[in-house]
Parts: sequence; structure tokens; C-alpha cells
Amino acid sequence: MSRNNKYFIVLKHSAAYRAIKIGLSLFPLTLEGLILLIVTALCLSVFGYGSMDLVVFALAICALTILIFCLFCSVISGVFVQRKIQKRLNKSEGYYESIKVEAGFPNETGFSIPAVNLLPLVRLSWKITFPDHIETRTRVDAANHLVEEIIPKKRCLTNHVNRQFTVSDVLGFCRYSWVQKQDISCMALPQTNSVKALPLLKSLTAEDGIPNPSGNPEGDRMEIRPYAPGDSVRNIMWKVYARNRQLNVRLAEKSVFDSKRTVAYLLSSEKDEAASAIARMALETGALGEDWAFAADGTEELCENLPDALKAVARSRALESNFSYSLDKFLTKAVGQSGAHCIVFAAAEIAPWLTKLKNTISRYSGQFSLVLATDGIQEEVSKQIWRKLLFQDATEAGMFSQTASSRGEMLQLLTELGQLVESTLIIDRKTGFSFDKSLRKI
Repeated sequence: MSRNNKYFIVLKHSAAYRAIKIGLSLFPLTLEGLILLIVTALCLSVFGYGSMDLVVFALAICALTILIFCLFCSVISGVFVQRKIQKRLNKSEGYYESIKVEAGFPNETGFSIPAVNLLPLVRLSWKITFPDHIETRTRVDAANHLVEEIIPKKRCLTNHVNRQFTVSDVLGFCRYSWVQKQDISCMALPQTNSVKALPLLKSLTAEDGIPNPSGNPEGDRMEIRPYAPGDSVRNIMWKVYARNRQLNVRLAEKSVFDSKRTVAYLLSSEKDEAASAIARMALETGALGEDWAFAADGTEELCENLPDALKAVARSRALESNFSYSLDKFLTKAVGQSGAHCIVFAAAEIAPWLTKLKNTISRYSGQFSLVLATDGIQEEVSKQIWRKLLFQDATEAGMFSQTASSRGEMLQLLTELGQLVESTLIIDRKTGFSFDKSLRKI
């Protein structure tokens, strides 16, 4: 993140910025209305009274009359509608069900209010300001009610919704705005897009089964090596010693088997929307098996059923402050001190969790599998300046362009983590294709 972006984020969350934003929202005139007021006042002062131009004087008075009339209608209607909405929400507490939607698709929230018919030349509109990244639309039904439709762009999970209502005149000169809070659960799940199926993501637990040199515990005695001081006499191959006079011992083979229990975790970052969609798909399609435990950043407890796991996926996007890295706590609760195989879902980007994940892998005795998700792989191709100004790349205009990963960044991430984890799988949410650690299509 650049220094300018960090400065803008700090300024955006400062008290002075919020005070200026509130003051601008309370100012009843829009930019067009303010320009009309200034131009009319200047014309009335210079030409109307200064030059005694009766035509300009009459036009200026008519403009001011229209502006004052629009201001009166907007403010009076706004106060009336504000009280009406407040009473409607207070009387219908518990009437509105929780909002459960999916990102990228239009959904009705169940919120509707009667159309404004108190004064002429007035219209009512609103938008959801919290949670963020939600496009709000309204339509008029057969009963002349304004029905709310939303299109979330990212996942979220909150216990309340903030709407900014605006009553304005049809000419766009005046407005009356306020923010209304509604205590209602709102959950938006990530969009899976083209991802239709995932391979079965099984955990590997150490017991007799599939041979593995680093497995644990010991299985049948099949490994042969020369005798060393400290080896048990019972493991010496005496028949081989009688033939060639060389002491060899037969040791127990180390092996692992496919465990029925899977532990999985979702790491949050700036471009983690695709990773959350892959985690959701793995949970809903049963790719984690029958017995599993799941958690994500922002969730303290273990999730062992689908509804709780989906809530953890939706909650993993921090709306106000970033969540702390909690993979160590999850492993302690899920498997304790015993080693287990953990599947980690993360975004294919260089994120703050990279160094912490390395430390976790070095401290933890179990094994890890990494599932990286992206919204497209961008090739780093240098373009001429005139092409950038005149032509827009088709991928840049798409819905997932902001969360796409560059090939160089992905290769750097795979280089740093490829030798530390047991396996790596890259999934492109935009196309639905899967890739191995060398970015070859599977």
C-alpha cells in the first residue's frame, strides 16, 4: 500500500473528516442549488438593482422563488418522511427477517415504504452505507410502495444496517438527508462465479496406510539399513548376516492414511474475496469430507456444521478494523498438541499473513496444504502510454479486475511457501480453472 493510500485511509477515519462529511450532508442545498443561488444573487445585485434591468430583476426573483419553494418542499417532506420511517421501524421490530443474500446478484431485503405524496416536485431515495460495497436500487410495486433491492459486491456479516435517506426536489437544487439505523442481521455470501466443483480435500493423519517417509507412527518392518549402535538386536537380519557377514536391521516403515477429519482455515487479506468463495464452495459441496472443523479470521470458536461455517466465511471480511491472525489459536483448539493436516485457504497475493504463516508452519508439528484463489492471472506486459490512454483492457473493465493477481506475484508466493507445505492448489474464480504450483492447468 502506497503512502498516499495510507494517508487517505487515516484521513477518512479521522474525526475532522467525519464532522465535515456530516456537515455537508446537513447542508440543504446541492451543488447545483448553490451555484443557482450565487449566480442569481450576483445578477440581482449587479443588473437588477445596479442597472435597474427589469427583465433580469424579474428572472432573478422567479429563480429565487423556485429555489425557496424547492427548499421548503424538500425540508418539510424530509422531516415528515423521517418520522414516518422511524415509527414504521419501531412498530415492526422483529417483523423484518434477517437479510441473507449472495454477492453479485440482485436481492430483495424485504424493506419497503410508501411513496412520498405529501408535496409536489419531491422524490425519495436511499442507499445502504453500512455494510459497504452494496449497490442499492428501488422499484415501485403494484401497491405504490418503494421496494428495496441490493446487489452486494463483497461478503459481509453484520447485526445492523445503516441507510442514508435523501428527500430532494426533481430539479436537483435542494435535499434533506439523514442516516437511519435498523437492527437486523445482514449476511452476504461471496460469489462463487465459475467454480463448480473442487477436488476432495482430505487430511493426512499419521497411521498405517499409505507409505510416506515422513509419516508417523510406525507400520510394518520393511525399511532396511546398516546396523548402528543403539539398534535393537531383535531387528538384526541374522540370515543375511550368515550369508555376507554384514549387519543390517529391518526397521518399521513410516506411513500415513487419509483421515476422516479435516481441519481448514480461511486467512483474510485485501483481495480475499476469491479465497472466501473457494472456501464456501468447499464447504457446500462436501470437499472437506464428512467430519471437519473450520474457522476463519474473526471467528474464535470452531465451526463444525455448515451454517456456522458459512457465517464464519461471511464474517471474515473486516468492515471496520482488520482482524488479527488467529491460525495458531485455531490449531490449538482443533487438534491440540497432536499433529494433523491443515488446509489453508488464502488469496494469491503477498499479504501480511505470509510471515506469520511461515512461523506457524515452522512451529507446528503437522502438515499443511495451501489452496490459493484469485480472480484471474494478469500477465505483466508493458504498454505504450498512448495505448493506455486510448484503449481499455477488457480484463480491467470486468467485475473481478481489482482482485486479479499478477503472475510474478503468484510465483514469488509459491516460491516462498512451496517447500514448506505438503501441496499447493491455485484456483481461478473468474474461469473456474485449477493450477498446480508451477501454474500449469490441472
